[in-house]
Amino acid sequence: MSRHLSLVARLLVRHAFTAAAVTSVFVSVPALAGAQEVMTKESVASLKASFAADLDTLHQKFLGLAQAFPQDKYTWRPMEGVRSVSEVLMLAAFEGYSFIPTSFGAKAADLGSREEAAKLRTLSDKTQVIEHLNKGFAHAKKELEALDPATLTGKRKVMGQDRSAADVALFIGGDLHEHLGQLIAYARMNHIVPPWSK
Repeated sequence: MSRHLSLVARLLVRHAFTAAAVTSVFVSVPALAGAQEVMTKESVASLKASFAADLDTLHQKFLGLAQAFPQDKYTWRPMEGVRSVSEVLMLAAFEGYSFIPTSFGAKAADLGSREEAAKLRTLSDKTQVIEHLNKGFAHAKKELEALDPATLTGKRKVMGQDRSAADVALFIGGDLHEHLGQLIAYARMNHIVPPWSK
């Protein structure tokens, strides 16, 4: 078990460097480099495009791993108290359904009652999980594309803090990349090669 945990640690560290590289992409977006309190409509439009491109990449990588894991590994977890494969994938789906759009001021997907949404989080059927993963990312993209950049130039309250659109993009992007790294570590521990590494 300690060998597996060491592998997880190494993979997560390696993925942290990837996330840092993604962060540098956002920082390099024109007009974001200056520590300005209010972003311009143009800088937000550029940020939106960069963030949407990163979401597409994340979606494809989560999807590739979701397809690579066999059904009998969807309930696998490296130890008690941490998310299983399907729980990590459904977390990514829920970020698309709710956290991404609402953090930018758009609408969450209608997933029924709180109880119905809670049941979705526990899905472990591969076909259903992949369907929700695709729907979640599609919802986030649709809502993000519909937002007028002019409405994103100020700050908004996200998780108890006032954040600019750039802060929100970095926060969400970092979180999703972290969970992608988690899933990559799960794959390696199960001798599954991520599709883009073949």
